[in-house]
Amino acid sequence: MNLTAPAFSLFYHDGLQLAYFDEGDPLGLPVLLIHGFASTAVVNWVHPGWLKTLGDAGYRVIGIDNRGHGASDRPHDADAYYPSLMAADAAALLTHLGIDRAHVMGYSMGARISAFMAMEHPHRLRSLVLGGLGIGLCDGVGDWDPIAEALLAPSLSDVTHERGRMFRAFAEQTRSDRFALAACIQTSRVLVDRADIAKVDLPTLIAVGTKDDIAGSGQELAALMPHATAIDIPDRDHMLAVGDRVFKKAVLEFYREVGN
Repeated sequence: MNLTAPAFSLFYHDGLQLAYFDEGDPLGLPVLLIHGFASTAVVNWVHPGWLKTLGDAGYRVIGIDNRGHGASDRPHDADAYYPSLMAADAAALLTHLGIDRAHVMGYSMGARISAFMAMEHPHRLRSLVLGGLGIGLCDGVGDWDPIAEALLAPSLSDVTHERGRMFRAFAEQTRSDRFALAACIQTSRVLVDRADIAKVDLPTLIAVGTKDDIAGSGQELAALMPHATAIDIPDRDHMLAVGDRVFKKAVLEFYREVGN
């Protein structure tokens, strides 16, 4: 685990101040990383070693704090958190940095945002990696209303729902704005029609832990897409799969195969 957080910079989009890091080889192919719900760019990508892994491999590594998360602005209005809006933030960051196209990788909610980016801004992507999200992209990822309730509860001790407790504890660990997250969870889970994801013809890698009970089948999602491959991350649940060495190795091999 690498605990050294990089320096963050700020840019503005859609009336919001958004934070990001820009590390690795400035001349390398850019990889844009989009983190999951209640996480941050540091928690999702720096601490589990992704920044080091991709930087050591010669890539320019960019991570955004999604609206409502980390050092970015945190509106409490649920209408601010539709995936299309957050995908537009990510595309705007590439524009801000003068980058035409990047490899885009997202985890969990970040994978949903990445999928919307691929559908709505396809010319900005070299490839797509979806981690921690399979057919749940289209079919849903379960009942998250108890998680919103857990986030709004007076304290963790008031939460009895198991998954609600997990996300409330994670939000407290990451020092998140619970009210922003509760707003985010209401609108960020927009489903993707199977016919629409089938139109995404980018090289795509889908990676889901074998013990992940949130994401849904990666193989089922990959079967819908013309250039997608799915891998299993052995013996990992939704929280632990993100930093797994099998996942990292598969992504590096995927990027070598995709090339420029």
